[in-house]
Amino acid sequence: MSLARSAKPISLEKDADGIFRVGGTRVTLDTVIAAFTEGATAEEIVYQYPVLNLVDVYEVISYYLRNRSEIEAYLMQQQGALKIRQQNENLFDPHGIRDRLMARQSRKKV
Repeated sequence: MSLARSAKPISLEKDADGIFRVGGTRVTLDTVIAAFTEGATAEEIVYQYPVLNLVDVYEVISYYLRNRSEIEAYLMQQQGALKIRQQNENLFDPHGIRDRLMARQSRKKV
């Protein structure tokens, strides 16, 4: 008896911002890997994020373990982007931005 290997692609999709999401959900690769490296099992991750499929989580963890250096480089890049975003938010308060923009737009119409 021989076992057939599946050629199914990994359940990761890159969005327009370059962020990898798991199984067609909004849950990021960063989130799953962070939970895994903190000691959570695949089942615990699915419990925390019920939108995820257990098979997809196992695939992502397996991919991470096989391609650790590549994934670690991606995660470091994401952390750099997060720091830049936090710096920008510290400089430009995002709270109430819609109200400020709407007020500016209504002033232009007058």
